[in-house]
Amino acid sequence: MRNDIFNKKKLLPLILLFAVVLVDQISKALIVKYVPLHSICASFFGDFLRIVRVANTGVAFSIGAGWGDIARGLLFRILPLVVLCAVMVFYFKTEELSVLQRWMIGGIVGGGFGNLIDRFFRPEGVVDFIDVKFYGIFGYERWPTFNVADAAVVVCGLVLVVSFLLSKKQEEKNDNR
Repeated sequence: MRNDIFNKKKLLPLILLFAVVLVDQISKALIVKYVPLHSICASFFGDFLRIVRVANTGVAFSIGAGWGDIARGLLFRILPLVVLCAVMVFYFKTEELSVLQRWMIGGIVGGGFGNLIDRFFRPEGVVDFIDVKFYGIFGYERWPTFNVADAAVVVCGLVLVVSFLLSKKQEEKNDNR
């Protein structure tokens, strides 16, 4: 009985992993089919949010886009695949994660696999299409274009970090009693 609870506790959050991959890949397929490369398909709230198709052969902020194929293959395909597999091993072996933390790891890994699918199967690179006005913050008039997988990694990553910080703070509070 106890193993069933732990298995369900660990397997249920993987729904988010598969949902992120599915939504990410469907949205990218639609963008590739209906939006020409480097063109703006739609704008919302003035020009705050735009749908524009770009291809990214690098990683975040197009870092490494000009690197050679071997370097990009190792650093942007193989290394992330190894890291995602290691995260999943940790996910299944540890009992220390809260339910929220497990769901957030599912979202992060789903986003990672969503972009890896592009890196392995789209020679033009990762499909990015969400373009948001950033009003000059950090020197960006517009935030670098991103996709559903990127959004899942960032949002789930932030929630995960906050949950770790809050749980650590709670542990310290309990230890001081």
